[in-house]
Amino acid sequence: MATVVVVGSSTGGLPMSYDIRKHLDKGHTIKVVNATDEFNFVPSNPWVAVGWRKPEDISFKLEPHLTRKGIEFYHQTCTGLDAENNRITLDDGTSMDYDYLILSTGPALAFDEVEGFGPKSHGGNTVSVCTTPHASEAYEQWEAFCKDPGPIIVGAVQGASCFGPAYEFAMIMETDLRKRKLRSKVPMTFVTAEPYIGHLGLGGVGDSKGLMESELRNRHINWICNAKTTKIEEGTMYVDEHDMHGNVIKQHQLPFKYSMMLPAFKGSKFLCELVDADPAKMGGPLVNPRGFVKVDQFSRNPTFKNIYALGVGIAIPPVDTTCPVPCGTPKTGLMIESMVTAICHNIEAELNGKEPHEEPTWNTVCLADMGDSGAAFVALPQIPPRNLTWAKKGKWVHLAKIAFEKYFIRNMKAGNSEPIYQKYIMKMLGITRLKSDK
Repeated sequence: MATVVVVGSSTGGLPMSYDIRKHLDKGHTIKVVNATDEFNFVPSNPWVAVGWRKPEDISFKLEPHLTRKGIEFYHQTCTGLDAENNRITLDDGTSMDYDYLILSTGPALAFDEVEGFGPKSHGGNTVSVCTTPHASEAYEQWEAFCKDPGPIIVGAVQGASCFGPAYEFAMIMETDLRKRKLRSKVPMTFVTAEPYIGHLGLGGVGDSKGLMESELRNRHINWICNAKTTKIEEGTMYVDEHDMHGNVIKQHQLPFKYSMMLPAFKGSKFLCELVDADPAKMGGPLVNPRGFVKVDQFSRNPTFKNIYALGVGIAIPPVDTTCPVPCGTPKTGLMIESMVTAICHNIEAELNGKEPHEEPTWNTVCLADMGDSGAAFVALPQIPPRNLTWAKKGKWVHLAKIAFEKYFIRNMKAGNSEPIYQKYIMKMLGITRLKSDK
């Protein structure tokens, strides 16, 4: 009988643990290791940051729900990985052996790569919506800001890969300011490493450029693209604007009273330590130089074939390599869900003496809330040329995202491992063709 260890239990790791438990015989042991004892629905963090949600609205304790499904839960941080000997180390100093390891750790937030960047709890001068505790801290500062408003800067720094929440938070803040009758007192600027508005790290999706430019223009939000954020002081952000050849064409000193910029991501600390241990700093056989896990077409590591990985922590090359300022590639919910399904089927096949056979479909579907409306983006597959691509907006997307939040959390509490994105979002969008080549 095998022991399967899942490290990480967020929006990818928790469905992963439920699904692998469902697929494997009860004689196999499933263990989940997570640094926090709560599940947080990360897509709702922008709502928390303006007070439209409380943290308890989007959170619940993990252990009761996992235990009920026959899954062992360890509220600890993974601090080391010995892939040669199939063992991880936990923060209490103990070790845990595995037959299969599934890494769904999510990212480390690279605030340190820009001077003065990050929330105050990290010693920085901005706020963050990357975690629910960060979003709670951002809400406290939001309430103080609304009593004494001024300029806002929002966007994503160089190397960022998840641009959707930056657009979402810009629109949500703008909507909340209008509700408070404060919008006229708040100049807003969107600063992004993207080569153009609506690039999204995907080379655009449908007419995302025109759609998002129109939305920002209608809401009187200025923008700076090809932007490299070099330093953030209290109240001032320093930004180098580049042309499409990578030359600096303007240096901005932007004043702000409130700012949220999305950071670049790295692999978890214990994975980045594998990079540090590599004399050439190339990461070695398990991870790339950023600490992201290398995977093959079956979502498993090419060298250590009993290690699988999914979600934000896997290594995917940039979709658009012509960006003058570095932009990463997002890993969206539908893509992660397809990784979960593929990993389950491949481990199940191996335990039955067969070869892995299922490849995840790297499709992208994103519902972006805009406060009082929303935009939906579909790219099948995410890397051009695509079989299907479109972008649409309307109030229905805002309502659909609210409904999806409740639907996802309810399924996670119930331990339901059904393909949630496929069943809910794709059906809602009227899309039935899911399979595509990478």
